[in-house]
Amino acid sequence: MSRHHIATLAIAMIPVLTGGCGGDEHAAESEHAAAESEHAAAASTEAMGDMDAADAAAALLNPNLATEDELTAVPGITAEVAAAVGGGRPYLRAEDLHAALAEAVGDEAALAAYGALWLPINLNDVTTDEILRIPGVGDRMAHEFEEYRPYVDMGEFRMEIGKYVDEEEVERLARYVYVPIDLNSVTREEIMAVPGMSERMAHEFEEYRPYTDLDQFRREIGKYVDENEVARFERYVTLNPGG
Repeated sequence: MSRHHIATLAIAMIPVLTGGCGGDEHAAESEHAAAESEHAAAASTEAMGDMDAADAAAALLNPNLATEDELTAVPGITAEVAAAVGGGRPYLRAEDLHAALAEAVGDEAALAAYGALWLPINLNDVTTDEILRIPGVGDRMAHEFEEYRPYVDMGEFRMEIGKYVDEEEVERLARYVYVPIDLNSVTREEIMAVPGMSERMAHEFEEYRPYTDLDQFRREIGKYVDENEVARFERYVTLNPGG
């Protein structure tokens, strides 16, 4: 599949946004959103190589978990850069990863890498700049991401963003984001969706319920993994009042 076709496919998965505006204003915003999507999709094509859009999304590497060999497979990342990325772990915010990567390869190359490498971002605690680094996302779609906060779960994200793009594009976008899970009510399946989770560690997450606060979580999980890994896991969890 040619890179031109990949870019065309990525653009095609981002339909014209609807709702919230009318008449000429709506048409102008839709055209602007389409132009932003085309530009972002073209920028991410370099990172997609010869994969189609779905394969590229499925192959996203987590910088906190990827091996150096996996990192060097990302266009623009040399062995030296991969070693530097590995040395900066754990990355607790996408902004931290971008700062390290942009310093090593430049801002443009870092943005291109996000078609293959990405640190999932917390929908309820993310900046506009971090959202805009998702390939194919422009100002209008970033606004829609923010409009529905706080999200209860990923099902709500899929429902709300599905008002603007088709199901395939919703699933592509969903690979870049997450909603923290409530430690006291989450299912085993939801725990296993946390990047880098194992069955044994999922059991430990459940073993100490109910949690009274995150300090208890840190203390109990810290019996099994080091401080950095506790912090990495903590990105994905929360405790809801009365949960």
